[in-house]
Amino acid sequence: MPRLSRLTPETATGASRDLLAELVDRHGSVGDMVSTMAHSPAVLGGYLQLSRAMRRTKLDRKISERISIAVQVEQGCGLCLESHVAAARNLGIDESEIELAWDGTSADPGMAAIIALGLQVYREPTAITDEQFATLRAYGYRDREIADVVGVVALNVLTGAFNLLAGLTLD
Repeated sequence: MPRLSRLTPETATGASRDLLAELVDRHGSVGDMVSTMAHSPAVLGGYLQLSRAMRRTKLDRKISERISIAVQVEQGCGLCLESHVAAARNLGIDESEIELAWDGTSADPGMAAIIALGLQVYREPTAITDEQFATLRAYGYRDREIADVVGVVALNVLTGAFNLLAGLTLD
């Protein structure tokens, strides 16, 4: 059961009202997470800005969805996990690779290395080594793609933690 109520442009106040009104005007509606995030204009605004920024990532979406699956398995947000699994399927990622992403890996060694980096950014970023960077570069990842992993993880931490705090679940 949700712990926080959904807000609308009519029930929200201040900056949240403006943000929600703009989103509803542009998209027709907003989901539970966004309408609930409106309780904090700082959180909603930060989420929207980070989401927009991550659309400009150089990291292939098939990679970012696998990282997202692995992180959400760890974090425990079923709503986010289901969303990322559905996105992976829509991108044509086969079921065996989706299952491997659940386990934080891939049959492809380069993909496994970048997923492992994402999990390490989530779990223990202080333990990332120069050897890991060398391995990622040997698989063809550039610095920008490696740096983008932090953004993917940060967005997942924000959405997953918010959904868990707010009590938002799959219906």
